[in-house]
Amino acid sequence: MFVLAMRSIRHRPARFVSTLLSAFLGAAIIMMFNSLQDTAGRPGVDAVSRDTLTTSAGVVGGYGSLLVFFAVASTLTVNVRRRTAELELLRCSGATPAQIKRMVVGEAVAVALIGAVLAIGPAMLGGHALLGAFHDSGQVARSVDYSFGLFALVSGVGVTLLAAAGAAFLAVRRAMRRREQRGRARTLLAYAALGVGGTAVTSTFAFSAKDAALMAPPAYGAILLSVGCALLSPRLLTGVLDRLRPTGASGWLAVRNLRERVHQLAGILMPLILFTAMATATLYMQAVESDAIEASGLKKSVETKNLETLNLTVVGIIVVFVCVMLVNSLYAATTYRSREFGQQRLAGATPGQVLRMVAAEGVIVTVTGVCFGTVAALAGIVPFTVVRTDSVLPHQGIGMYLAVVAVSVAVTLGTSLVTARRVLRAPAVEAVAPAA
Repeated sequence: MFVLAMRSIRHRPARFVSTLLSAFLGAAIIMMFNSLQDTAGRPGVDAVSRDTLTTSAGVVGGYGSLLVFFAVASTLTVNVRRRTAELELLRCSGATPAQIKRMVVGEAVAVALIGAVLAIGPAMLGGHALLGAFHDSGQVARSVDYSFGLFALVSGVGVTLLAAAGAAFLAVRRAMRRREQRGRARTLLAYAALGVGGTAVTSTFAFSAKDAALMAPPAYGAILLSVGCALLSPRLLTGVLDRLRPTGASGWLAVRNLRERVHQLAGILMPLILFTAMATATLYMQAVESDAIEASGLKKSVETKNLETLNLTVVGIIVVFVCVMLVNSLYAATTYRSREFGQQRLAGATPGQVLRMVAAEGVIVTVTGVCFGTVAALAGIVPFTVVRTDSVLPHQGIGMYLAVVAVSVAVTLGTSLVTARRVLRAPAVEAVAPAA
């Protein structure tokens, strides 16, 4: 099966571009930040600089590892779903489920290894630039020289390969299991995340305004609440669709299609909810904290600068990975519908009507993801703002929130419409013929 996996990659490399991109970005980020751990281990590094470097490497490296898994899992899930007929043909030809799993995992590991190797050079350059930024902000002494060592290399390659293997195994296993079994496990995890997240957010009121760890409970609570909402995204989208009263042929058809593809759209809603909640909560809580320190007349300590740097860096990583996940998922999902679009055109629909239908679907999905992500973010922002400033909502305005929403709308609608327009270039007869 390993030989078959290698032949599959060689003959259809375009299928694995999204997985390669996710592995490349993930390995680059992990190696870039974990190289700070190698730098901190050099002789002669002072205690303050060492603490800054190790904290950055640990926090961002952990977030990066988690996001690598989600990004690779998202692309592999869509890839496996598109290959249902191929995998079924292999089973009919005598391949066992275990052999099919080994083939899919072998493909994912091979592609991830290529992506990790390609990421070494950019990771070294990015780590050097990151250390320069720490030098300029005074968080790390200028006498500290950059080092890209064994820890960065092994952790980057190892985490990427493990994430690819685990995500591929879960994707093909999910494709072969009953939907009801998957639904029960997802529901249990969702309610567990909501329960722990709600507890963390509520515990914020047990802290005082001057506590150094004040930001941790609401931040992690908002993240867990967004994870719970993301896991429940099929049910949430179904509830939204049940309350919609669409007008026009394109709107009616969009709602109808969304009802039939609720479980498939979970791969799009999940990153949307996570991105909106995590980016909004982190940016506003950091802005409230910075303004509160400035209003008190105190100078920012090294620890405060480290926290601010980490928060902004984490948001940046989230933006990159969510964009990759959304673009990959939307591109694959829209391309997969070429036969559906061809049938609609043969039934009398114009390309403009099909594009309006895709746009209506994108608007519904985007609004749903942004709304539930906003609720999760507010659940963390409000307790933090009440304790830190004695006001319910932050006074920083809605500019940052509108920027987060703009990114969500641009990525979701832009990818959907551009891909749909590209699919519609093919004649309707040719789009339907391969599946006949």
